[in-house]
Amino acid sequence: MAGFLLRRLGQSIALLIIVSMIGFGILHLTPGGPLSQYALTPGMTQETMDRIAEQMGLNRPLPIQYLDWAWRLLQGDWGVSYRDQQPVLSVIGRHMFATFLLMASSTVIAIAVGTWIGIKGATHRYSLFDYTATVGAMVALSIPTFWFGLVGIYIFSLELGWLPAGNMYTIGDGSVLDYLHHLILPSLVLALVNIAIWSRYMRTATLDVINQDFVKTARAKGVSERRILMKHVVGNALLPMITLAGMQLPNLLSGALITETVFTWPGMGRLFLDSLGYNDYPVVMGLLMFSAILVLLGNLIADLVAAAIDPRIRLA
Repeated sequence: MAGFLLRRLGQSIALLIIVSMIGFGILHLTPGGPLSQYALTPGMTQETMDRIAEQMGLNRPLPIQYLDWAWRLLQGDWGVSYRDQQPVLSVIGRHMFATFLLMASSTVIAIAVGTWIGIKGATHRYSLFDYTATVGAMVALSIPTFWFGLVGIYIFSLELGWLPAGNMYTIGDGSVLDYLHHLILPSLVLALVNIAIWSRYMRTATLDVINQDFVKTARAKGVSERRILMKHVVGNALLPMITLAGMQLPNLLSGALITETVFTWPGMGRLFLDSLGYNDYPVVMGLLMFSAILVLLGNLIADLVAAAIDPRIRLA
């Protein structure tokens, strides 16, 4: 198990370095650059621009800039926001809770609903429910998340008036019920695609287990279908879902970016787009690294849990 952990840690660190190099290079080669905001200031001269670039270290070769940034990152210094003039970690920290709240609530909904649909579709194969769930999953996977968000706002906010159209809370309220009221619609929209993914994977995994010999043996012994399903099928079918849970983190983060934009949710996704618009490179790179660490950590935990449950993974 220790060797497996060391191998996975080494792979994760190497991948994190590659992601940081690619992200840093692409970001600093885009047109405009971080000085474009200063260029719009009235009375700004080229001499002043050059002095600002020197103070920010932007006049050095790109590899030197990367090495300096990476060294400071390892020391816990993620840089200072060009826009707010505040530490990047503080800026990200102010938006972290909103994103985690949205991701956690949508994940709970997706796992609960998707698992139930997948199991029911497998146990009632080729039924009307199974066909409906299959078509619904294909539709959810084919239509962009922002479209569901706009449709949800139009129906439940504008037409019915049941749910707020955006923001995280009502100004002057801020109670728990008010937070939950604002959370319902964006979390459901973010969960839709993940429900489709979970239901399809769970259906396939359940069908694989149902056709195993030990399930047929249990039926031959007269064990009830409900007991077979709960004791033998569900537990074994959930094992591949552990890996899927770790793989879903990139989908959650990318979906959160779109969902937060549609619902003006003050999370890290909204911060990422705003920082891109201002060419706030330290914040963008901080968010990129933070997201990469979360994704790699989620996959690492999923692999370790799966390896602990199934020794064949460690041997492989």
